[in-house]
Amino acid sequence: QVQLVESGGGLVQAGASLTLSCAASGSIFSIAAIRLTAMGWYRQAPGKQRELVAAISRGGNTNYADSVKGRFTISRDNAKDTVYLQMNNLKPEDTAVYYCNTGSQTSSGPGAYWGQGTQVTVSS
Repeated sequence: QVQLVESGGGLVQAGASLTLSCAASGSIFSIAAIRLTAMGWYRQAPGKQRELVAAISRGGNTNYADSVKGRFTISRDNAKDTVYLQMNNLKPEDTAVYYCNTGSQTSSGPGAYWGQGTQVTVSS
């Protein structure tokens, strides 16, 4: 089993920046398997479906939602089993609960493991 713990959410004004972090933990075998899979961030705003924000493959290939391209950057540190999401020039429409995800073989869709979510609120 794999546990994902997100941190870094909060309330900011439009134009500000935030960095989300997600640390994976679990058994040696689980973590070894996770290191071979993609890691990503999804978000869900009230009344909307959960959507992909950004994902990164084990090889470092990235995939971004059109709405965040040029503003958000995803990265991963395999030595720390951690994925980051640097969010710049935040907009009110970025307000959502952000979820960390892993377990997928590709960066185009979610895997089986989800974090508990962290709230990001952007005021205008």
